[in-house]
Amino acid sequence: MPHAAPRRRLVLKMSGEALASSASDETIDAAMVERLAAEVAAARSELDLELAIMVGGGNIWRGTTGAGQGIDRATSDTMGMLATVINALALQDAIERHGQPTRVLSAMHMAEVAEPYIRRRAIRHLEKDRVVIFAAGMGNPYFTTDTSAALRAAEIEAAMLLKGTHSGVDGVYSCDPKLDAAAVRYDTLSFMDLIERDLRVMDLTAITFCQDNALPILVFDLMAPGQLRRALAGERIGTLIR
Repeated sequence: MPHAAPRRRLVLKMSGEALASSASDETIDAAMVERLAAEVAAARSELDLELAIMVGGGNIWRGTTGAGQGIDRATSDTMGMLATVINALALQDAIERHGQPTRVLSAMHMAEVAEPYIRRRAIRHLEKDRVVIFAAGMGNPYFTTDTSAALRAAEIEAAMLLKGTHSGVDGVYSCDPKLDAAAVRYDTLSFMDLIERDLRVMDLTAITFCQDNALPILVFDLMAPGQLRRALAGERIGTLIR
């Protein structure tokens, strides 16, 4: 019998700020988490794909902020990695309330709350229709969760990395559209264009890693209702970098 075609495997990079509300001081907004979880669960049930999520921790702690306040950078980054675990657990709980099986895989050992990240285990969970949530970045200081998302996407052989923005910007622009009305949104960009024009959509390490591994990136507005499903479905939205 012929083998079935492999399903599309995607990694979504979600910032920690996406889980917080700009209208309150809450680091995790339950209503926002619920809305994002509902979109993830619905898209996963309706679309023939495998989905992993790398969540950041900036709504709780940023390593660079702590370092700027005098905390040792490695220590501060470790605190930031622990913040991503909190976000991952909140997201897991919300997604599973919508009936979608989910597993949190942590790059830092904490057996009581999450499974350890093992590449083959992550792939197996995806093959079993579970949403995988990567926590604690890559387990090392000095690396952002953007870079961690790119690394995990390459490791599990994802077809694309989806970079969901939380600031209301729906792609990559020639300059900040909030400051310059003449800013132009790009539909597509090459990695070299992105680097040469110094368009800071992700940190440079993540961008060059994706370039070296031929891993395309889709930058889109995560916070606009319905956009996540469109991105997962492969519709032409945001900016495609390849």
